[in-house]
Amino acid sequence: DGLRVPRQVRLLQRLKTKPLMTEFSVKSTIISRYAFTTVSCRMLNRASEDQDIEFQMQIPAAAFITNFTMLIGDKVYQGEITEREKKSGDRVKEKRNKTTEENGEKGTEIFRASAVIPSKDKAAFFLSYEELLQRRLGKYEHSISVRPQQLSGRLSVDVNILESAGIASLEVLPLHNSRQRGSGRGEDDSGPPPSTVINQNETFANIIFKPTVVQQARIAQNGILGDFIIRYDVNREQSIGDIQVLNGYFVHYFAPKDLPPLPKNVVFVLDSSASMVGTKLRQTKDALFTILHDLRPQDRFSIIGFSNRIKVWKDHLISVTPDSIRDGKVYIHHMSPTGGTDINGALQRAIRLLNKYVAHSGIGDRSVSLIVFLTDGKPTVGETHTLKILNNTREAARGQVCIFTIGIGNDVDFRLLEKLSLENCGLTRRVHEEEDAGSQLIGFYDEIRTPLLSDIRIDYPPSSVVQATKTLFPNYFNGSEIIIAGKLVDRKLDHLHVEVTASNSKKFIILKTDVPVGPQKAGKDVTGSPRPGGDGEGDPNHIERLWSYLTTKELLSSWLQSDDEPEKERLRQRAQALAVSYRFLTPFTSMKLRGPVPRMDGLEEAHGMSAAMGPEPVVQSVRGAGTQPGPLLKKPYQPRIKISKTSVDGDPHFVVDFPLSRLTVCFNIDGQPGDILRLVSDHSDSGVTVNGELIGAPAPPNGHKKQRTYFRTITILINKPERSYLEITPSRVILDGGDRLVLPCNQSVVVGSRGLEVSVSANANVTVTIEGSIAFVILIHLYKKPAPFQRHHLGFYIANSEGLSSNCHGLLGQFLNQDARLTEDPAGPRQNLTHPLLLQAGEGPEAVLTVKGHQVPVVWKQRKIYNGEEQIDCWFARNNAAKLIDGEYRDYLASHPFDTGMTLGRGMSREL
Repeated sequence: DGLRVPRQVRLLQRLKTKPLMTEFSVKSTIISRYAFTTVSCRMLNRASEDQDIEFQMQIPAAAFITNFTMLIGDKVYQGEITEREKKSGDRVKEKRNKTTEENGEKGTEIFRASAVIPSKDKAAFFLSYEELLQRRLGKYEHSISVRPQQLSGRLSVDVNILESAGIASLEVLPLHNSRQRGSGRGEDDSGPPPSTVINQNETFANIIFKPTVVQQARIAQNGILGDFIIRYDVNREQSIGDIQVLNGYFVHYFAPKDLPPLPKNVVFVLDSSASMVGTKLRQTKDALFTILHDLRPQDRFSIIGFSNRIKVWKDHLISVTPDSIRDGKVYIHHMSPTGGTDINGALQRAIRLLNKYVAHSGIGDRSVSLIVFLTDGKPTVGETHTLKILNNTREAARGQVCIFTIGIGNDVDFRLLEKLSLENCGLTRRVHEEEDAGSQLIGFYDEIRTPLLSDIRIDYPPSSVVQATKTLFPNYFNGSEIIIAGKLVDRKLDHLHVEVTASNSKKFIILKTDVPVGPQKAGKDVTGSPRPGGDGEGDPNHIERLWSYLTTKELLSSWLQSDDEPEKERLRQRAQALAVSYRFLTPFTSMKLRGPVPRMDGLEEAHGMSAAMGPEPVVQSVRGAGTQPGPLLKKPYQPRIKISKTSVDGDPHFVVDFPLSRLTVCFNIDGQPGDILRLVSDHSDSGVTVNGELIGAPAPPNGHKKQRTYFRTITILINKPERSYLEITPSRVILDGGDRLVLPCNQSVVVGSRGLEVSVSANANVTVTIEGSIAFVILIHLYKKPAPFQRHHLGFYIANSEGLSSNCHGLLGQFLNQDARLTEDPAGPRQNLTHPLLLQAGEGPEAVLTVKGHQVPVVWKQRKIYNGEEQIDCWFARNNAAKLIDGEYRDYLASHPFDTGMTLGRGMSREL
């Protein structure tokens, strides 16, 4: 027929089954707040050709990756931590925040590895990382990303917690997705996710999350379940804290309680530049209203708004009274967004206010001076040079003012905020564009609302302790924790002398005590998985690894703060040596994959196969034996059209998406050639009717069907605002709306009038848009040399159904304003539901779907849409969807292509 068929070869290449994830499991062991985590992922390539696969895992931003191993078939590829080239240190650090912000949930970064699995073969990935849990608001939080990207036959999270001081409280939160990239919420959002089991005694807890495929599908059919979060706290004595010793290393946890709060001198510095207009400024104002009410009577405060100009509420700090709080709220309420961003000027003014108050009040030693600084941009007015802003701030604050910074959105100079807080005894937080800035601000303030001690110094005898981590701390806030680790000079030491000096609200305090360290036994590996040992010594020692983790973090922080090049180089070398020794992936180390295939080495050199985790995602690529090396990272395929899954295509295969419950349902209709099926019937309300006429073809050899049927013609009748008729076939579009137009499908063209637009993309698709609120996409399937069982045909996709009414009916239309619920099979879950061979045969787990009051038995299945370019998971209703659709098949037969009658549904009339 002379029609050019584009992309046919590419389409055939994509008509393959995506690799099946047979297992996704995470095991974590937390010993004295130090967490060892290993992720295992197993995949099966069911296709008859080699396939690219990608393993990806979100890990906490504070964690260090320690190991990565990949098994492809019977070949093992082992990750090895090595020194990174010096030149990339600064560049890599620059990229850190961009990568985190674009690719990870809040506070996470993404590890990625890609490989090729040979046909009918298996692959496995093992990723290990370590993290010291930080105490915030009186709790430790351990978060595990459960986002396997597809439903998995064996999915489990297994966490062990060992705390010798005793577990005081423990809770498992609902699954959490802070960014809307998946579904990630179940039917019940309170309490632990379904299938969670918690066992605990005084010092040990075991938490297991092991959802069935049906339970996973209820949460998120796309396999993006969310973060599995455990929060807990430990028992703690007052006074000197908890000291633990093992094999010559010690850790000291200091978190006193029941102390009177220190008075706060706090200046709230709020960006009121033009970019804060709208939701950001409103949320921030609401949060500050809440925070002002939380100030204590002994606190002092002021408020600064800044844009081009610095607008100070009062030129001195104000005591907290009902009147001053009310006046402060009125001042904040009247702030209006305008102008640029003078970060330097605002900070200088805030520091002057605090220094002036402390100098004249004489309360300096018994109060804490804080700046809470919030912005969404970069410096654009006044001093804009980052180094000068940092130097000016450091010189003005002189270590007496702690700066806590909050960056909102994508345009903020987060590196500047991070250094401002690092250099001035504060903390920093990032708020993503789509998150609620107000609740984030309140949560951040809650961490610093109750200072209990200032100028804390912890001393150990120099003859007993060497290489201790930081021992000077400007403030201790209630609900947090100070952690110090170090080496003992004498392993046989039975007592360690500790002195803590600090100021509280009443006086200068000194605590002195000799802590018994007891017999130091070798550490036992309770994780059940191999862990890197330190310094090549025997069993892994969790306290030694905690010491190396903390020391490496402090060296990286010092390197980031330093502006002196020789000192930066010394810090870099020390951090790098320690990270290589303890196998931490940092900005100064990289990961090489070592494997048994001889030509792997050449591949590594050709592609610079280094892992860059920490600051940027790791990208590794390994080709299976006998394949040529390909590009390091392939872009994920983007379908030509991004539209709803709700569609009918092929031999007619129907797919219905229920976005509210995040379920996808599919069914087949085996009609007869010449049948005209009612797809969308909304004639009485929106005035839209869509019918499809079937054409027949012989069944493929060895198939189970006697014949195949496809849609040869799609007809659309639009009755409002004026009547128009559309008839679409694979070769032409006829539009009759007063003037009759015939548009060939092998040429791209757009025509429109009276609220109707028809766009033809040559030999690819036809898009029909009605009144801007209804849109259909008709895919054109053409064959250059069709087999006997193939016919040129059409696929029908609903891209926008907003303008269709709640009375809409038809084989697809009846589901558009409905919801569905999934329940397990009444007989209970079947065993071995997701054995690969069962899934391959399409006999996945069974369940019962409730839709429109019908109870419909369904089976889990995979189906291709968009010309076979995308594979989806869906719940399949058998037997021509007998229990799913209203009525039966014959109720959906139209008498002619533009028949608008419908015997089912409300408000349907038979007319033309």
